[in-house]
Amino acid sequence: MKDPYKVIKNPVITEKGTAQSEGLSKYFFNVDENANKFDIKNAVETLFKVKVIKVNKMRVPGKKKRVRQKQGMTSEWIKAVVTLKEGDKIEFV
Repeated sequence: MKDPYKVIKNPVITEKGTAQSEGLSKYFFNVDENANKFDIKNAVETLFKVKVIKVNKMRVPGKKKRVRQKQGMTSEWIKAVVTLKEGDKIEFV
């Protein structure tokens, strides 16, 4: 079992994510690129003491950015959507 603090990097807090967390009990996390769905599920359950029903994992591609004449790319990252059991909540400060 992997260290839960290394699997989950940080929560992704957006308007869409906030709306889905209130209505559908779905939470978004930025996770380690080598973590699989079972690692993500175990990490969320141990860190937040909730019951996870489903985990969806997706790759978010990097975007082109430009500063004056220099053009570059932001790095890609892995986003996980975690669905919790009815009635469970995760409180972010």
